[in-house]
Amino acid sequence: MSSKTDIHRTVRSASEAAGAVPGDPAPARSLSAPRRLFAPRTWSITTRLAFLYSLSGLAIFLLAAFFFNGVIERNLEREDSQFLADKINVLRRILQERPGELDFLKAEVQWEVAARHFTKYYARVIDDQGRTLIESPGMGTLIPPSIFPPPAPQAETPVEAGEWRSPEGEFYLMMSAWSEAGNAAKERRLIQVAVDESHEEALMADYFWKMSVILFFVLLLSAAASIAVTRKGMRPLEEITRAAQRITADQLHERIDPARWPRELMPLAVAFDEMLTRLEDSFTRLSRFSADLAHELRTPINSLMGEAEVALSRVRTSADYRQVLESSLEEYGKLSRMVDSLLFLARAESTEMRIERSRINALKEIDAVLEFYDAVAEEQGVAVESRGEGSVRADPVLFRRAISNLLSNALKFTPAGGIVTLSVRAGADQSVEVRVKDSGAGIPPEHLPRIFDRFYRADPARSQHPEGTGLGLAIVKSIMELHHGSVRLESRPGLGTTAILVFPP
Repeated sequence: MSSKTDIHRTVRSASEAAGAVPGDPAPARSLSAPRRLFAPRTWSITTRLAFLYSLSGLAIFLLAAFFFNGVIERNLEREDSQFLADKINVLRRILQERPGELDFLKAEVQWEVAARHFTKYYARVIDDQGRTLIESPGMGTLIPPSIFPPPAPQAETPVEAGEWRSPEGEFYLMMSAWSEAGNAAKERRLIQVAVDESHEEALMADYFWKMSVILFFVLLLSAAASIAVTRKGMRPLEEITRAAQRITADQLHERIDPARWPRELMPLAVAFDEMLTRLEDSFTRLSRFSADLAHELRTPINSLMGEAEVALSRVRTSADYRQVLESSLEEYGKLSRMVDSLLFLARAESTEMRIERSRINALKEIDAVLEFYDAVAEEQGVAVESRGEGSVRADPVLFRRAISNLLSNALKFTPAGGIVTLSVRAGADQSVEVRVKDSGAGIPPEHLPRIFDRFYRADPARSQHPEGTGLGLAIVKSIMELHHGSVRLESRPGLGTTAILVFPP
């Protein structure tokens, strides 16, 4: 299967992971419960924001309307109360200075009241015996004396006014107070004044009606403006969605450029670009791995097929067949080692893999590995030595495998007369470093970034060891990641290479 097919399958799997998982049963939907199309959870972000903007605008307008309504009502009531208090003071002045002259009272009580067209004002003067001396025309039938609030004393100006609604529905504001009749203060007079508030009530009702109409249109305009503003504000999100939709498995090099988006969307754009970078790197590595794997498997399989075809081309002796089987067995061994290595790498990348770490003597484990390679080193004419001391927390089997892979590589690429040194030393942060240094030809700098990739060889055309699988360093890297450590190479062409394993404290 081609690498492009693998990539498309990976993208499809990612999209399925974001939604429904294949094979999972679909959530049951009750037949008795109809789908709520207008439930808030089904609304788009634009609809939600427009609704919230409109609702907040309506709430602010209502608060403002009720506030101004209350202010206007209080101001009107205060002005009418002050008007009644002024009328009481005027009538008191007349009664004190001209107690026997009714013409002045008539002018104030009857004539002025009759002359008013917009403010219906009423006044009444009662003596000590409760007899009405003078009152505004029609006041006796409209506002009886008994419904007035208690009168204020002679020396005080009334402040609070009483309220009363007549059976006909007229609303009145009333005030009463005692007054002296002359400067001798021998007689008293009760002054009762009232003002018809029906005009103010009609004014406030008209105000309320107009505010209701205005509120309706404000709500419509607020909703329209909210939708327009929300759509404009959501436009960058729609553009970033379209930009993301244009990116496919074949165009992972594309980016959505965080600099062109609003500040609120920049973290999203940055995270998306970083995800694309990781995906591109993963897909590139997957494609390269698939191609390398096919190449590595093709060589031994072609060798096996070629030898079998030659053996079957004519009748051969048992010794010839034995030679073919022995040669095939070597290729089978190479394939087996490659499969084992690939299985190990697959398990190492799984988050479920656990290792048993214990405190081990690093130099002792290294010496155990050296005993196995003594014969190989002596045959190649390469000196091998170990030095230093230190202990690490590691899986003993995996530790030996990592050292074995590094030592095997060092022996392969160190010429006769060279030396390979394995050393253990403590790091500055209480970590432990294990170094495998050889005096071989070294690795060119341009190959170092990819030297730990699977099946990667720095110079495969001139490799003197075709039996290698190209997975040794990749396995070393996986082993160190399982131990939460790290591995790096330091190499200079012509001077050798040093592999450094760093085990955490």
